[in-house]
Amino acid sequence: MNIEPIAIIEGCYPEKFGIPRQARLVTSAEAEIRLIPPYQSKDFLDGLENYSHIWLIFGFHQNEWQGDAKVRPQRLGGNQKMGVLATRSPYRPNGLGLSAVKIASIDYENAVITVAGHDLVNGTPIYDIKPYIPFTDSIEDAKSLFANEAPGKYEVNIHASAQMAFNLLDEKAKDLIQSVIAQNPLPSYHQDYDRIYGVAILDLNVRFKRNHNGFEILEIHRNF
Repeated sequence: MNIEPIAIIEGCYPEKFGIPRQARLVTSAEAEIRLIPPYQSKDFLDGLENYSHIWLIFGFHQNEWQGDAKVRPQRLGGNQKMGVLATRSPYRPNGLGLSAVKIASIDYENAVITVAGHDLVNGTPIYDIKPYIPFTDSIEDAKSLFANEAPGKYEVNIHASAQMAFNLLDEKAKDLIQSVIAQNPLPSYHQDYDRIYGVAILDLNVRFKRNHNGFEILEIHRNF
C-alpha cells in the first residue's frame, strides 16, 4: 500500500539533534500541522474541537532503515541491543511514528492545527490524524519494565557569556530552550565535560556543554 502525506509539520525543531525522544516531554514545544492539497479544507477538521489531544501518524523521513532487527536504545545506554519492535527507535522497517500531542488551537479557514508537546523535526510528513480518546487510549494497568517512568530532568544554568542574549528572549523561548537541554539531548555514551555542543531551536543556535550538575548554556545566536 502506498501512502501519501496529508499534512506537514512546522515548529521549533529545525534539525533532529535536540528533539525530545518522546512527545510531551517538552510541553512548551509548539508546531503547526498544515494540511496540504487535496486535504487542505476545513471540512477535514470539522468536529476536532471536541478533543483536547490527537494522535499523529507520521514518517521518519530523515532516517533510513538498514534492515537491522536489533537496535541500541538510549535507555540502555546505547550499549545493549533490543529488538526494534520492542523499542521506539526512529529506525524502523516502514519508518512510521506515532505521537500524542495537545491541541493548542485550530485554524479551520487555513486548515492548520497548532499543537503543543510535539517531538517532530520540521518538514515531517503527517500521514494521518486521529482523536485521542481517554477511555480507550489511556490504559491504567499498562506496564513497561523497560521504560516505566519519564527520564529525569537535568539542571540547566546560563553562563554569563549567554545571559544578555537569554534575557532578550520571550518567556516561551526561554522555557523551550531550558526544557530541551534539561531532558539531555546527548547520546548516552557522551560524557565529555569539555566538548561544546550546538542545538538549533526555533531560529536560534544554542551552544552548551555538560557540567557535574547538568548543563550550562554558553552562547545563544540567531540564525539568519
